[in-house]
Amino acid sequence: MGQYLGPLEPIGDGWVVGDPTRKEGLSVVLTPEGLEHCRRGETAPLLVVEWTRFLELRVRAAYRRWRTTPFAGFAGAFAPGADMGRDGCSLNGIVRHPYDLWRVRYTHHERRYTGGHVIVLKALFDELTEAKALHRLSDPEWLGTAVAKLSSYTSWYAPRGSRLVAETVRNLGT
Repeated sequence: MGQYLGPLEPIGDGWVVGDPTRKEGLSVVLTPEGLEHCRRGETAPLLVVEWTRFLELRVRAAYRRWRTTPFAGFAGAFAPGADMGRDGCSLNGIVRHPYDLWRVRYTHHERRYTGGHVIVLKALFDELTEAKALHRLSDPEWLGTAVAKLSSYTSWYAPRGSRLVAETVRNLGT
């Protein structure tokens, strides 16, 4: 059973995106109510957004930590669609009431994220957005089962990863 999926990992009784243990680390905690954007050492979240406000939620995950540097951002300008630069590790989407674009950054872990993990993590967020079931990210048991099934995916072939995610979500229910 896999313990994490790229930047998504269990912490205590819940799940978090990003590394909350690094110096001044930013992370996004998936709570039953919604997302909490947190900084290490601060008791209160920087931002809280309820699940019901999300129309769309996507994840960006740079495979390696160096890809989040300003230089990588400059290099990424020549590679459209690459998860590089300051926003290489971020969650973004569209929220309602009021309708607005939404984005928060998280801190990359010391470990590198495998291509297969990043592919299925992105596909998981896409699949749950499409199914209007983003609240499933707040269910630690459901998410743990999904991560266990998806964490064995190692291929860089995105269509196969997307099919695996769709099948997993369908089998677990939304």
